[in-house]
Amino acid sequence: MSLEVLQTFAMSRWTAPFEGIPQGGLEGQVESGRVLYFPSLSFALENGEQRFLAEHWADIKAKNISYRGTDQPLRGALGNAKDLAELRAMLARFAEQSESLVHGLFPRYRPHLRRGFTSYRTAQVEARVTSWRKDDTRLHIDAFPSNPTGGLRLLRVFTNLNPFGRPRVWRVGEPFAAHAARFLAQARKPCPLCAWGLEKLGLTKSRRTAYDHYMGQLHDLGKADLDYQRNSPQTTVELAAGSTWVVFSDQVLHAVMAGQYLLEQTFYLDPLNLVEPASGPLAILEGLTGRPLRT
Repeated sequence: MSLEVLQTFAMSRWTAPFEGIPQGGLEGQVESGRVLYFPSLSFALENGEQRFLAEHWADIKAKNISYRGTDQPLRGALGNAKDLAELRAMLARFAEQSESLVHGLFPRYRPHLRRGFTSYRTAQVEARVTSWRKDDTRLHIDAFPSNPTGGLRLLRVFTNLNPFGRPRVWRVGEPFAAHAARFLAQARKPCPLCAWGLEKLGLTKSRRTAYDHYMGQLHDLGKADLDYQRNSPQTTVELAAGSTWVVFSDQVLHAVMAGQYLLEQTFYLDPLNLVEPASGPLAILEGLTGRPLRT
């Protein structure tokens, strides 16, 4: 299969104005399921921060180190108070620069974007052992069973920090509409009483909507189908060390095959604020199921 999944821009600034970017912004391109790739946009480490390019800063029980705002401690990190404060400052700077980037690239989203968590992944992808459901080397859309979005879009900024020149290797799969049409017939129906119970027991951070249910089903059904993983339409892309890319990770099927040392920033966007709301997962799933799903 040949997929034009990467749209490449020769840009090296985190703050507008940007060279080579259409004046109207890139909302249409990212909503179409493209990965917006900036091979020359690197995150500059300050004096002493190179030492954080090591695995021992991360708790092996956690998938990543997480920065959750100025009033919250780092999660998943190990080290003394001074080291953790400096690592926290590094992640806070990445969050600020990522916000400047998306505000400049997507001017029509700017009033509506909400910043989520900042993550730092130190682990080598190829060495990570986990369950099939958490195995990110399998093609998947991002959907989180314990943290329902209620239909909000997941816009993500990724930067490859690898100091040894190793790329981040992704497989990118078929368009979301094709993926949903393929697996939706196998999905269990939503259970409102179950969603109520999961919230009351504290197993989800909020009430799981029908949308969250179906997105979780698509995530799991795709990962569990090994024939689909091997033979479905897909292409492999290499995202260079020192590069940055931006994608709606709830729409673009992806699998992370190789790499180490990654920064990631999440932003939330209500699908009503898309330039083309019909292009998003919520509208596609509502069309396929014939019912509203934000309940």
